[in-house]
This record gives sequence, C-alpha cells and structure tokens, in this order.
Amino acid sequence: MKIGLYFGSFNPIHTGHLIIASYVQQNTQLDQVWFIVSPQNPLKTSAGLLNEYHRLYLVQIALEGEEQRLKASDIEFRLPKPSFTVTTMAYLHEKYPEHIFSILLGSDGFQNINRWKNYTHLLENYEFYIYPRPGHEIKEKMSGKRIHTVSAPLLDISATRIRELIKNGRSIRFLVPDKVKEEIEANNYYKQTNN
Repeated sequence: MKIGLYFGSFNPIHTGHLIIASYVQQNTQLDQVWFIVSPQNPLKTSAGLLNEYHRLYLVQIALEGEEQRLKASDIEFRLPKPSFTVTTMAYLHEKYPEHIFSILLGSDGFQNINRWKNYTHLLENYEFYIYPRPGHEIKEKMSGKRIHTVSAPLLDISATRIRELIKNGRSIRFLVPDKVKEEIEANNYYKQTNN
C-alpha cells in the first residue's frame, strides 16, 4: 500500500488540513494519507501546544467515516522527542515493511528542508508530495529527486488564527469540522495561553 504521511502539530486540525489530505489522496497514486500528530516539532515552539492526546483525538473525530482513506496516527508518541521525520520514517519502514511511505507537506515546509535532520537521506529515499502555499513557490526542480507538486485547493486558514479566535470568544464554525468545534468548546481548549 502507498501511504502519504502528513506530519503536523494539528493544533487544532482544521478544514484546510482535511481538504489538502483528501485532495492529495484522491489525485495521486496514494492509497491512504496518515495524519502523523507530532508531539513536539523541533523547528517550532511548544508554547500554546495542546496536549498531544487531545490533538490526536481531535484528528480522529475529524476523520470519522474516512478511515479507509485518511487515518490518524500516534506513531511519534512512542518515539523520542522532539520528533525528527528521519527517525519516524525509519521506524515506520521497520514496523510496516509491506508499505511504501512518502511525505506530504506544503511548499513553505519544503523550503526549510535543509534544516531537517538528515534531510539528504529523506530526499534520496522517499517521494515527496508538495502542495504550493502562496509566497513559498518551489523555484527550482531538484534533479534526481522524487518530488511531485500537487495543486491542492488552499484555504487561508491557520491553526494560529483559530486559536486567536477562540481566545477572543469568536466563532470557529466552518473553520473546523463541527465535531472538532464541539470538543474544543466542551473542554475549553485554547481559552488560556497554556492548555
């Protein structure tokens, strides 16, 4: 099975994430897309990061009914923190040798790939599916690398903006799935600076 890995904090998961993952899965050779919930991204601050189990649950309820195509994964919860993609890929390759894994990310993240641990190993051994983000065009093709650009529809939605809206008592309806909105409200997530 060909599986695309969509790494992220998903703090919280939103409609933009879901549209990208669904589009890429349906318009490429990928059988599934797994949402890899990262407990701690080494390139981002963990301030304001909701507990990883709460974030995982929000992803799980966002994906209800789509499990054949889109899955939530807690694989990085069992690995050392911070989460390095190269470590996760090695672990998945060992645990699921029957699957072929690739990496799905935005062009903004791809522009920073030279900051990733052992990024040359990743580029040489895995396919990448890159969706363009405004202001972060992929200017040059990397020769000999397996990089596919996928023009997924983009919504100008950010988890940061969603957290700001919640903190200010504003509506997040339509920005996240209804079940995610209900779970966030029922548990008062993102109301304070540190959850």
